[in-house]
Amino acid sequence: MTTIKNVAVVGGSGNVGKPIVAGLLAAGFNVTALTRESSSSTFPDGVKVKKVDYESVDSIKEALQGQDAVVSAAATIAVGKQYPIVDAAVAAGVKRFIPSEFGINTRTVSSQGLKTILQGKIKALDYIIEKSKANPDFTWSGVTTGLFFDWGFRTSGLGFNKDTKSVGIVDSGNTPYFASNLPFIGKAVAAILANPDKTANQYLSVASFTVSQNKLLKIVEEESGAKWTTKPVKSPDLVKAGDEKLSKGDFSAFRDFLQAYLFADGGDSTKGVELANGLLGLQEEDPRPTIKAFLEGKL
Repeated sequence: MTTIKNVAVVGGSGNVGKPIVAGLLAAGFNVTALTRESSSSTFPDGVKVKKVDYESVDSIKEALQGQDAVVSAAATIAVGKQYPIVDAAVAAGVKRFIPSEFGINTRTVSSQGLKTILQGKIKALDYIIEKSKANPDFTWSGVTTGLFFDWGFRTSGLGFNKDTKSVGIVDSGNTPYFASNLPFIGKAVAAILANPDKTANQYLSVASFTVSQNKLLKIVEEESGAKWTTKPVKSPDLVKAGDEKLSKGDFSAFRDFLQAYLFADGGDSTKGVELANGLLGLQEEDPRPTIKAFLEGKL
């Protein structure tokens, strides 16, 4: 039976990394944050900090001595640089590697635009799987969480404009999609590492809840006590806009592709997917508190 106690986190000061560190600490893991030598990031009490040269396998290997698992929360632009971390983890005898996946399931994503933007993640996990096959004691877990719900409301309102009380609705607005609050993602990572034998070499889907644009609109109107104006958005127009941006090297196209992928009629992001919430003992959450916090400006 595999036991994981000591966990190293890469990118632990980022948007996803912070709640992962918090979730691991709350679950009783010993957490070490790996940072760049020039980093001035700070971490909660109880977190050890080790500065490394991310270009040097030897530097990372030394920092990973005694670690049972590595969780990478590297930003999308940095995921292509995970290879030395993977090599160091194998050399240091790390048992489990959770790469910087989260968000969209890169194993099944059908949108060509998203696949292009997410090539770094796709290739990194391919590399990790190859390493695991060659080194059976080195295992991996991929995690997809759906849309970052609280973060999305905080940064963009997920299309909901509080000032004008309006929202863009893609196609019918009835397509279901998965969404997760950031603290939930931290709980999910901790649960995966607490159940290492059940989660080895698997790509797991978890979510705080399953929603649709119209379901969110109903809650927003109930919580705000007002009728909101809807603005129709056609999914082909989103894809076209994304293609035009991407052709110019503008990776803000990700948002256009993501909306089309999640919200378009006939969207397939939830089809045939069985959530691992039950396997991991994760309780489904209610989207209402997050929506309320958004409307009150508390996110």
